[in-house]
Amino acid sequence: MNPQLSTSALPAPIGVIIVSYNTRSLLHTCLQSLQCCSLPLCTVVVDNHSTDESVAMVRATFPHVQVQVLAQNRGFAAATNYGLRWLTGADCLAPAPRTPPPPDYLLLLNPDTVVHPGALEDLVAFLETHPRVGLVGPRLLNPDGSVQPAAFRFPTLTMSLLEVFPPGEVLPGRWYGSWWHGRYPQEQAGRAPFPIDHPLGACLLIRRRVVEQVGLLDERYFMYSEEIEWCWRIRQAGWAIWQVPSACVTHIGGGSARQFRHRMFLELHRSRLRFFRQHYSPTFLRLHRLITAAGMVRAMVRTWLEHHRQRLPHPELRGRLWAYGEVLRLMQKG
Repeated sequence: MNPQLSTSALPAPIGVIIVSYNTRSLLHTCLQSLQCCSLPLCTVVVDNHSTDESVAMVRATFPHVQVQVLAQNRGFAAATNYGLRWLTGADCLAPAPRTPPPPDYLLLLNPDTVVHPGALEDLVAFLETHPRVGLVGPRLLNPDGSVQPAAFRFPTLTMSLLEVFPPGEVLPGRWYGSWWHGRYPQEQAGRAPFPIDHPLGACLLIRRRVVEQVGLLDERYFMYSEEIEWCWRIRQAGWAIWQVPSACVTHIGGGSARQFRHRMFLELHRSRLRFFRQHYSPTFLRLHRLITAAGMVRAMVRTWLEHHRQRLPHPELRGRLWAYGEVLRLMQKG
């Protein structure tokens, strides 16, 4: 672990932004975990129009935390931008002198995380000693303590292929978790920091100066890929992005067993297409669409076979076929 910074070493608190939507219990645990941080924090919860009393819980249990309630669910990117503007002033892109000064560092944190003692101190210490690094992510852990993938390369066609023809099923299993799969093998072993293309968006610390330079998150992304697109712009602006494995954060959502979420599956592919249209070549986009379309046809056939063997209930069959069909139509439209 890096030596902890004293609170006097920072001119302003760390700004913490947590976007929440009906996550009352998880949010409570997340906010509790932040209390172990020895650095000053200015925390804002941006609530995406929850209906589970999470806003009342925060106000009653964590009175030092600011709560901003949106009139409707605007998605992760828009809600995060709301928090960024609130913490840094009316406009992140045109900062003006302010009292007290806005945070030099901004932490984007999911409500389904638990921050380990010393994690934020290590992330800040790394940025303080590496002036060309603009954004850092921690090592993410599953609830059982195993390492959760949280360091990724920018998408490639090989990754598109491995996404729909998974290693071990069609392609060689040794490719799973490899460089070709968009992962960094060193993430699973060792505690030395290393450069990456982008972290998982569950937890990341960014310099305010970087936000001022590259802008806010793209609000056209309702969910998924918004942090990848942001990191793309950050890298294009000349900043490095690293993972700091000594900083550990448990990510509950990533380790829980969940049912196939049909609409979120569609949104994932919709966001990827948007990202590729923005930053990749037309040839890449065409090939990605062909690969993904073939993968959806395969998934539909496998789903029918699984149902035929009486392993899949009718509601799940309908949901999966709907999702695969919608993604297939999306790829055909481009």
